[in-house]
Amino acid sequence: MEISSRSAATAATQPATIYIALELSRASWVVAVHTPLADKIGLHKLKGGDGEGLLALIARLRARLERALGHPVAVVSCYEAGYDGFWLHRLLEAHGIRNCVLDPASLQVNRRARRAKTDRIDAASLLRALMAHARGEPKVVSVVRVPSVAEEDARRLHRERHRLVGERVQHVNRIKGLCATQGVYDFQPLRRNRWQRLAALRTGDGRALPPRLEAELARELKRLEQVLEMIAELEAERDAIAAAPAPAPAHPHAPKIQALARLKGIGPEFATVLVGEVLHRTFDNRRQVAAYVGLAPSPFRSGRIAREQGISKAGNPKARTTMVELAWMWLRHQPESALSQWFRERVGAARGRLRRIAAAALARKLLVALWRYLEAGLVPDGAVLKG
Repeated sequence: MEISSRSAATAATQPATIYIALELSRASWVVAVHTPLADKIGLHKLKGGDGEGLLALIARLRARLERALGHPVAVVSCYEAGYDGFWLHRLLEAHGIRNCVLDPASLQVNRRARRAKTDRIDAASLLRALMAHARGEPKVVSVVRVPSVAEEDARRLHRERHRLVGERVQHVNRIKGLCATQGVYDFQPLRRNRWQRLAALRTGDGRALPPRLEAELARELKRLEQVLEMIAELEAERDAIAAAPAPAPAHPHAPKIQALARLKGIGPEFATVLVGEVLHRTFDNRRQVAAYVGLAPSPFRSGRIAREQGISKAGNPKARTTMVELAWMWLRHQPESALSQWFRERVGAARGRLRRIAAAALARKLLVALWRYLEAGLVPDGAVLKG
């Protein structure tokens, strides 16, 4: 990298840090670099996924700068959270490089309708955001909390089940759609006698199913049964973790899942999702809890204009939808709790939009109450524990 004419003695009085921003893609990595003795941002290009090449590049840059300054220098890097996950973060941290994984939605972009966008421009923008964050501007960009390997692996359980349930719906809809083309509307693929029913099916005009259609339905049923078997395996593992204290399977959040599942109205699925997505994290206050799942309010106030825009929906979408579902379940299974009474006092017999808005507010309050329950042991006011 080209070194400017500024004296090394002047630079030595400042903490020496190399800032590196990575714009990642499958084809290539663009590496933007800034050092204390450089006038411009240096750009380097590596093959996509070349972690060893990146470490070698950083080692060369560090050695060159240390020779110029005469003392050790630190390296700070960043990249956007996304397709590449966190393996690169762990690789850089293991080699003594302080790395930040940035939230892409928090980065400021040019608001012009047409703007130039290339990997080089994006890498330079990332580098400027990293340097501003390092100067002590925490609001310029949001840094993602990187989970441990165990925490990341623990989330696979409920996330895989969620994907498989979606796949189950697809197979069921496909089978029902194929049957509907022949005037058959009462075939239920999820019933245990599906194969016997398939053999006895007749079209709307009284014919046997065409042979190719019957063969296609049989293949769809086989796929459906395989998905059902996978879901059953995951649910058995989930239920074993949520079962009370006997030696639970190795799971980093088993105590919290078991504690949450003790509350009436919260089953193993709700407990696993909420702990795995939200309640295993550390929050400073209730506002951070609500903001993380996108249930915090988003007011709009400018001059004389003042209005509410509803909840932000800027957080974890899986946790948010789960909390809204749990809010309705809480009203049914915990009718005497303080939160349920709060809901009834404000909504009464109202229906429609007002009731849905109040349910979102109940979901936010309930999430905060569950966080306090797990952190401080405070059972939600009026809530009933399972026998």
